[in-house]
Amino acid sequence: MENTMNFFGQNAFTDKNLKKRVPKEVFKEFKLSQISEVELTPRSAEVVANAIKDWAIKRGATHYSHWFHPLTDLTAEKHDSFLEPSSDEEIIYRFSGKNLIKGESDASSFPNGGLRSTFEARGYTIWDTSSPPFIKENKNGATLYIPTAFISYNGEALDKKVPLLRSMSTINKHSLRILKALGNTKSKNVFCTLGVEQEYFLVKRELFEKREDLLLTGRTLFGAPAPKGQELSDHYFGKIKETVINFMSDLDIELWKVGISSKTRHNEVAPNQFEIASLFSIANLASDQNQIVMETIEKVALRHDLVALMHEKPFAGVNGSGKHNNWSLATDDGENLLEPGDSPEKNLQFILFLSAVIEAVDRYYPLLRVTTASATNDHRLGGHEAPPAIISIFLGEPLTNALEIVALNKKSTKEAINSLEIGIDSLPKLILDAGDRNRTSPFAFTGNKFEFRMPGSSSTPATTAAAINIIVSQVLSEYADKLEKSKDKDKAVITIITEAYKKHNRIIFNGDGYSTEWQKEAKKRGLSNIISTNKSLPTFLDKDITKICTDLKILSKEELESRYNAYSERYITQLTIESRTLIEIANKDILPSGIKYANILADNIEKASKISKLLTKEQESLFKIILENVNILRKEVKNLEVKLENLNGISDIKKKLDFAHDELYMGIDRLRVPCDVLEKLVDRTIWTMPTYKDLLFFL
Repeated sequence: MENTMNFFGQNAFTDKNLKKRVPKEVFKEFKLSQISEVELTPRSAEVVANAIKDWAIKRGATHYSHWFHPLTDLTAEKHDSFLEPSSDEEIIYRFSGKNLIKGESDASSFPNGGLRSTFEARGYTIWDTSSPPFIKENKNGATLYIPTAFISYNGEALDKKVPLLRSMSTINKHSLRILKALGNTKSKNVFCTLGVEQEYFLVKRELFEKREDLLLTGRTLFGAPAPKGQELSDHYFGKIKETVINFMSDLDIELWKVGISSKTRHNEVAPNQFEIASLFSIANLASDQNQIVMETIEKVALRHDLVALMHEKPFAGVNGSGKHNNWSLATDDGENLLEPGDSPEKNLQFILFLSAVIEAVDRYYPLLRVTTASATNDHRLGGHEAPPAIISIFLGEPLTNALEIVALNKKSTKEAINSLEIGIDSLPKLILDAGDRNRTSPFAFTGNKFEFRMPGSSSTPATTAAAINIIVSQVLSEYADKLEKSKDKDKAVITIITEAYKKHNRIIFNGDGYSTEWQKEAKKRGLSNIISTNKSLPTFLDKDITKICTDLKILSKEELESRYNAYSERYITQLTIESRTLIEIANKDILPSGIKYANILADNIEKASKISKLLTKEQESLFKIILENVNILRKEVKNLEVKLENLNGISDIKKKLDFAHDELYMGIDRLRVPCDVLEKLVDRTIWTMPTYKDLLFFL
């Protein structure tokens, strides 16, 4: 195999590539434009565009595309050829600065929540200069992809990236105010960083194609448990099957080509479930890269006659798939603002930023919750490996103790343990981390970052990162106001930390998030347990949330309302599709299978009764159960059909949301019960649809 270093990043047009291809003054101007200090001039844009074009053509590209992330959690693209006719009837390659920086798309054809009418179609894609263009190869050529933001004709955000970029600018501003007030004049920029862990399932393509529910909804709407699931915990970090390692190796190469540092790969908890993690990067770049990761997983899987499932809960009763977002803040001169150091209680800058996160999460946790709300993620939260819907922060004992030393002037009761004696002479001492990890916590501190574990596997990291930036920016701005007005900075810092801890320590919980005791305790503390999307989405209309988003100039009231409308419509539509799909499968596959088997049993009973009643006893019992569940299935199908009709008659969006959850979401669960019973009982020669055993244990 070719040395990785020879092809790593070959399909990504990085700053290093640009530096080699343009004059020094153009490159300097481009770098300043990335941090919004200057605007790229038309002349420089032409030079940059020409450099990108020449590089892309040499890499085999014939087309280019402005690539963006609409409100669908998917990506969008339109391809234009570099080829243009010249005045002398010759064909030339052309790619202007204008083509690079700005594109146009139909803004009414993507979900916009009412921001655009069907007759108001103009929308713009704008190049995100901090995210490098990249090339996607295909069998017969290649295409240049330019990461962009997507706005309406009036400048409203129609995508996931614009709010993120705005929030990154805002948290940079207020973080620098804090640092300056504390005497740091070296740092010029503060970046929010993101590390994304992507979970997914793999199934055989031939089995996938026989499951209409997987094809249309991404999850199994029925399926009896396999005799073995994940009970033995023998899959997590287990030996990777050769079929899978071949796929993973191919996947790594594809990602490395576009400069994505695919770092970790392993089996996850459930059978045929896996995880891939990339190295940390600036949040908007990390979000772009995660979208590429998901697309590449799906593409490479098909090459290996596999299908990748990104749904949060494709299989009931086993581990769902999440997307852990590891968030932190870093300065341009290399300082991690959430690095505790050896003595965190003495690191007041760290404790101050930590306090800001704690206060932000406690005051505005509904905004974090709504970023994880979807019809797909509702099936996952609170179960196997997923945290509960109650948002809390895990710090661990050592860090909690350090915080209380500062906030409450508390004396340390424990000596710091820096190493661990294992009791085996041949093994070295372990240097311990500052605290343990908590897999049941939605928002856990893990060394020098916060790991937000609630987001689902199909979600876009941009949404989560933007929400964290918004709420932390609001608190940092308030802290900065206090510090800038104070004469005694050290005293002001202690006061801020103390007040924050006393008011907001209810959000800190270091125990088992799965326990019923925590649910009771959380209720006592006044923390909400918003378990379904229909209850979470109205957060976009909340006055407090609207105020901070508008005050910080990240999302306007209209943009927030548009997200409420767009995500509500998506939730309702997804449940409608699931209902229709299950009804069709029940009527055309499961019901006929049940009836056919019942008829066979009836014939057998009739024949056996002529010989001996003893021969019919077990068959009669089975026949009765089959018939009962056939009748239950018919009843639930009819009920769900009626609910779908009733849904169309509801115009109020909040009532429609609640109806979709109460009647469709729950109705699907009720309908799958007789389906699963019949699957367990019907003869395998009649039940031809792939089962959980087939899907989860064969690759």
